Amino acid sequence: MATPNYSYEKRQKELAKKRKKEEKLKRKAEGKPDDAGDEVDNDGQPANPDEAGAPPAEPGL
Repeated sequence: MATPNYSYEKRQKELAKKRKKEEKLKRKAEGKPDDAGDEVDNDGQPANPDEAGAPPAEPGL
């Protein structure tokens, strides 16, 4: 039985990681967000404060 070529497997992992990193940088350069789940307005504040976990308003006295 042949022995596993660990250096080949490691190199393939490194190449895959490098490709993934380059694709991510390319997406960022194009201005496309990686995660569209967190929408924010121009102030950097959440677009909808109700969904951002804002504390509920205190009940009237």
